[in-house]
Amino acid sequence: MHPNRKITFDVYITIGGRYVLYLRAGGSFEGEKLEHFISKRADIFYVREEERDAYKSYIKERVEDSGLTAAERAVILKESSFSLIEELFENPKVDEALEESKSVISNFVTFIDSEPSAVASLIGLSSHDFYTYNHSLDAAVYSLGLAKVVGINSKEDLLDMGRGALFHDIGKRKVPVEIICKKGGLDENEWALMKKHPLYGLQLLIEFPDVSDAIKACVFEHHENHVGNGYPQGLKGEDIHVMARIVALTDTYDALTTKRSYNDPMSPQDALTMMKEKLSGRFHPDLLNSMYSVLFKLKK
Repeated sequence: MHPNRKITFDVYITIGGRYVLYLRAGGSFEGEKLEHFISKRADIFYVREEERDAYKSYIKERVEDSGLTAAERAVILKESSFSLIEELFENPKVDEALEESKSVISNFVTFIDSEPSAVASLIGLSSHDFYTYNHSLDAAVYSLGLAKVVGINSKEDLLDMGRGALFHDIGKRKVPVEIICKKGGLDENEWALMKKHPLYGLQLLIEFPDVSDAIKACVFEHHENHVGNGYPQGLKGEDIHVMARIVALTDTYDALTTKRSYNDPMSPQDALTMMKEKLSGRFHPDLLNSMYSVLFKLKK
């Protein structure tokens, strides 16, 4: 929530396991109300399902509000998106999740198109912890930024890019949770199951004819690599869809630079250096160079 802006929906918090109305629609988080909210450590709030559209419209208006700085708009967009992303991944109805993702990614595309420093602001907010929701959203942000650098500029293509990156691991829905959450390395049988998640993802999406080939490619091909020893098809070079090549890179980059249960995060520079020197066969060299360009601009 942004202080001094009237909200259009009721806000609830939890106290003692009960949902309690904290602020009615028409109110605002300003002065003592905001200080009290912060003092209660109420970093999570709730909105009724029937007011979900009002909440989404409020976020869209704030992201497009020229009276706010790019950094403020980035915080609003990124933080508000986490709850929506969690719903996408928890929703058992894949068709609803796919439809909902359009508005989420569209907000990011609009923000990036309207603000020169948008990508820098969003990447600066990337999480340092590795969770499915955080990782998927961060991969989408990185992928949109990299796509713009390499000349993918149409709104339709950027929507596909963002949604493809967002859902690149959707096939993990069908991998046992104890394998997904295992601390440390996987044994041979567990790894064999994990490597099936691109196929599982494609099988989920193939049922929906309105899902583009680009999105399906991001899901099915993001573990292929440039020299051809990836999986599941062993594609190489230009045979891999350009958007899948982007997701392959941003997926790895985010994994290296975020905290996992079994390793500490690397710095952006160290991660890219490792990718270029030790993992270079996995990625298209032009994309690696472009990623360096993105980080150089951010550092500048």
